[in-house]
Amino acid sequence: MFRAASFGGVILAAGDSSRMGTDKALLPWPPVPKGEVPAETFLSAAIQSLSLATDFVLVVVGKNEAVLAPVAYADGASVIVNPDPGQGQFSSLQIGLQEVLNRGRDAAIITLVDRPPAAAKTVRALQEAFQAAPTSTWAVVPQFEGKHGHPYVVGREMIDRFLREPATGSARDIEHRYQEHVQYVAVNDPFVATNINTPEDYAALASDPK
Repeated sequence: MFRAASFGGVILAAGDSSRMGTDKALLPWPPVPKGEVPAETFLSAAIQSLSLATDFVLVVVGKNEAVLAPVAYADGASVIVNPDPGQGQFSSLQIGLQEVLNRGRDAAIITLVDRPPAAAKTVRALQEAFQAAPTSTWAVVPQFEGKHGHPYVVGREMIDRFLREPATGSARDIEHRYQEHVQYVAVNDPFVATNINTPEDYAALASDPK
């Protein structure tokens, strides 16, 4: 049965990027030679990726608010501050999802800022899969070559489960706990399963941006 969910976008960007040595949200995308002006950053590209399928995009930031807010606002997103990002990424997720509910939406498309953005057709395919799924499906997760990734879609039922957990919880653990309510969708998009954590990871991506 088709359901007319209304979607908010959530980008988790409150991490300190300690292994990268610079804020991953501001890494050029696509990668460009040193000295050239990038077309986009991971953050701006992520906002644009989600904005096509959502009513609004929220960027959850931490101590990096001052440097990320101008980018977020320039691309039409809103900024929410996690006052204690040291609790972990799940605390940022909870803050973002609570704001989605506060704004009257009942579903969210969630991604991380530390990766290249998924293609627009990938985001749309996940959204459409969620809308077409039975009401027993609480989340839709992309899968590329057997690996699960981002962005993923959650409905009100899964949002509620996330918000009941302690701030130090784990989205993956909750997903596994309610596995029968999760639909995995195969996509032809390697970026859904690409993590960029170190300068070496980014250099490898720059040499082979797929």
